Amino acid sequence: MSLNIISFTENGIRTSIKTAGAMKDTDVRLYTKWSGFDKKDFDTDIVMVNESISDWATGMMREKQSLLFIGACGIAVRAIAPGIESKLSDSPVLVMDEQGAYVIPILSGHYGGANRLARSLAGAIGAVPVITTATDINDAFAIDVWAKDNGLTIINKDGIAKVSSKVLNGENIIIKKDFGPADVVVTGHPEDIKQNEELLILKPKEYVIGAGCRLGKDPGEFDKFIDDTLSENSIDVADVYAIASIDLKKDEQAFLSYARIHGLHFLTFSKEELNDVKGDFSSSDFVKEQTGTDNVCERAAVKGAGDGGTLIVKKTAKEGMTIAIAKRDWRKNLKI
Repeated sequence: MSLNIISFTENGIRTSIKTAGAMKDTDVRLYTKWSGFDKKDFDTDIVMVNESISDWATGMMREKQSLLFIGACGIAVRAIAPGIESKLSDSPVLVMDEQGAYVIPILSGHYGGANRLARSLAGAIGAVPVITTATDINDAFAIDVWAKDNGLTIINKDGIAKVSSKVLNGENIIIKKDFGPADVVVTGHPEDIKQNEELLILKPKEYVIGAGCRLGKDPGEFDKFIDDTLSENSIDVADVYAIASIDLKKDEQAFLSYARIHGLHFLTFSKEELNDVKGDFSSSDFVKEQTGTDNVCERAAVKGAGDGGTLIVKKTAKEGMTIAIAKRDWRKNLKI
């Protein structure tokens, strides 16, 4: 996960540095709009934002980046307003006061993960997370969080409010696979269900892309390779659950960028985990010498697909990149 922090004062910069230091497992990048900023005064790499804060925020949101504003909520709200599109695709946006006392998620709290990120940030620096979503403050089941965790696409987002209302009223909700009277239906064929405002329809993301590449591969080149391969196999990127690879590639920017922009999980596995995957995979002595396993992309795709996953597109290679595609058995992996 990556986090982009922007500050507006000297105190804000120092709080951003403290926050970055506390988030050990997060790729944190620091920015500032403080007019008195001088790089020589700080040991940490901080980027001065010369464009308008609105243009900066809109650009970040277009790339689906997570944002933390250290300053007033009003600044953040005005900055992100032009970039807001949908609760199912917006970037997670949070605000922290410059003393680091409070962390407030203001956009994409559930589906984008801003509430979880707020709790993580607060725990790391000793702040108070200020969560305002009704299901969270009532410690109630959140259907959109459950959908995201299970790799499900929300077909009709208006149905979220209906389900959440029943939960908050203390009523039971019925979740069914495929068909039947229910509040929520999970199906691979949503077009077969007559939609109504009382029903929330969720479609499983059924595919996992296993990937490998040379170090530092251009993200744009990798994006095109994946998009072309998906198109050739009549797979919509909206139906992809995750990109998977070996843990040696956990910081590969091409993988991280594609996963972030398309809202995918990025899964990595050790060589031991990949070697334990059962199946008929192509083998490369060179890959084994470099990574400790004879095939990264096929094994990672099947491993990432979970119980019952099957390889449907074997290793495809192009200019130092390899990908394979596995199909998930979503019925086996659905956590209800």
